[in-house]
Amino acid sequence: MSAATPSDAPTPQAPSERRVSVRIGSISESATLAVDAKAKALKAAGRPVIGFGAGEPDFPTPDYIVEAAVEACRDPKYHRYTPAGGLPELKAAIAAKTLRDSGYEVDASQVLVTNGGKQAIYEAFAAILDPGDEVIVPAPYWTTYPESIRLAGGVPVEVVADETTGYRVSVEQLEAARTERTKVLLFVSPSNPTGAVYSAAETEAIGRWAVEHGLWVLTDEIYEHLVYGDTVFTSLPAILPELRDRCVVVNGVAKTYAMTGWRVGWVIAPKDVVKAATNLQSHATSNVSNVAQVAALAAVRGDLSAVADMRTAFDRRRQTMVRMLNEIPGVVCPVPEGAFYAYPSVKALLGKEIRGKRPQSSAELASLILDEVEVAVVPGEAFGTPGYLRLSYALGDDDLVEGISRVQKLLGEARD
Repeated sequence: MSAATPSDAPTPQAPSERRVSVRIGSISESATLAVDAKAKALKAAGRPVIGFGAGEPDFPTPDYIVEAAVEACRDPKYHRYTPAGGLPELKAAIAAKTLRDSGYEVDASQVLVTNGGKQAIYEAFAAILDPGDEVIVPAPYWTTYPESIRLAGGVPVEVVADETTGYRVSVEQLEAARTERTKVLLFVSPSNPTGAVYSAAETEAIGRWAVEHGLWVLTDEIYEHLVYGDTVFTSLPAILPELRDRCVVVNGVAKTYAMTGWRVGWVIAPKDVVKAATNLQSHATSNVSNVAQVAALAAVRGDLSAVADMRTAFDRRRQTMVRMLNEIPGVVCPVPEGAFYAYPSVKALLGKEIRGKRPQSSAELASLILDEVEVAVVPGEAFGTPGYLRLSYALGDDDLVEGISRVQKLLGEARD
């Protein structure tokens, strides 16, 4: 035996022996979708499961959007291929909507329509990253971001914020993470999973830091209309014009218009980046479903009255959830300012005895909650920060109160 090869070292597989590529085999399953799928399966089997896992509005898509899709189904021109980058009229409407809602003026040629926000994120990273390029990723982060970065050949570099700062990272933290290989900053406000929203001053300071160091910024604005109280959403390229030539915005209709299943998102970026990403999409999927694009057209051309009604309900549920979570000894839950998630710390409960078990991680605690009281939550491990749970308040008021009441009773039994 060679001294350079430990006896317990795994034997490398020859390429011909691999059934799944290393690149794809290394992708983690979406934890949020996995929790949601398990909750729905248990519910279908007759179990009274309440799911706080999926980031999905419980409202139906507004009627006028659905009717636009019905009419599109009847129009033969939508029965054929259309441009891979999106219907021209939808791209123009997205540009107009961006100016209306964000104060950011762009041309339709800077817009790529994608199959949901996930495709927008992957294609944007694929268009600007080369192998080994680093992307600074504030954590807690949405589960898809690091996987999209890795698939595009990049290296995610995590910068962790916790409840003491409202889950917002500082310029000093970002600078400490920057290296000569740093190419992109990921900036998300409002945030999934924490609901954190950066102030205009914080947003501008981070943007100026990126400009100073010649970095790209990918900013995800999909929760732009879901902010509460006196909180105001700030679009980074709108307040910092000097960043626009190195800024990519991703967005979509899923959250604002309760259209998660319609799968329409978009990229807004400099024209060369949009052209490159469009070329990628032309080979990957071609055009987004024309019926869904027409529905999205009706959504972005319409007013925001539907989202105003949803936001009122989300705000009420937000306050109820945070109050009830903070009543549990050992749970600390900051008040989320945007999106529709609460992200409580449960670190003080780990290692305590709960119904004969001592969960050592938030993943074990989430599993215990599902097994004992049939409530599905997502553990912080999925978002890069163990010791936390994510709960969506995008579900009915009665289910929310019932679900949190079950969790209160269970975790209230925790003993040293």
